[in-house]
Amino acid sequence: MSENYIEFQHVYKTFDWPVLVDVSFSVAAGETLAIIGRSGVGKSVSLAHIMGFLKPDKGRVIVSFQDITDFSETQLRAIRQKVTMVFQSGALFDSMTVGENILFSLELRKDYNAANKEAVVDGLLSMVDLLEFRDSYPGDLSTGHKRAVAIARAIASEPECILYDEPTTMVDPIMSEHISDLMLRLKNELRLTSVVVTHDLDLMRKVADKVVILQAGNAIYFGPVSELEQSEHPHIKEFLAMDRV
Repeated sequence: MSENYIEFQHVYKTFDWPVLVDVSFSVAAGETLAIIGRSGVGKSVSLAHIMGFLKPDKGRVIVSFQDITDFSETQLRAIRQKVTMVFQSGALFDSMTVGENILFSLELRKDYNAANKEAVVDGLLSMVDLLEFRDSYPGDLSTGHKRAVAIARAIASEPECILYDEPTTMVDPIMSEHISDLMLRLKNELRLTSVVVTHDLDLMRKVADKVVILQAGNAIYFGPVSELEQSEHPHIKEFLAMDRV
């Protein structure tokens, strides 16, 4: 057992080239970690390790306080009931309405109660300010609205932890603000542990407690968001300078 909800201990992963090289970081229960870096540096690969879709070549991966590195698929299914992921695409079922998409997640819960299912769906959609879209289909929604529905569907399963893959990419500034406000609210009200893969430093500053910055497979910074500006690493200084521009 680990004292951290999620932890990477000296994780290595190579495909055709090294993607993760001796990467270590941790997330305590109730904290939000941002994973930052340019495309192809291992951000999404890190999420895949947390979900158990990939196993490290070396190192250990802790999720839900347990070392899942050598878990079987059956054991991983139990972990995935506690840890859910909001994909960049939203990954909604196009043939189902927004309400039906959320109901699908609700019905997977062990404590599912058909008697009050409509009220629960309405409550979840109200939480993400999308009740008016209950009977719409995903194809009728903007990218930002699809992401918000995907978040509602994720919390319908009452997870302990949510992983977000680029939640504000390709959405307009107003919707981006809405999604970041929503993520902050879930963190504060539901005390959810979360990991956010993002390029968006405004989102990082708003919702994250800690940040890990990946470059060429290495974690060149891991620590509080509040101390990032003090880093003397040339890549981090350049990254922050480009963001200010």
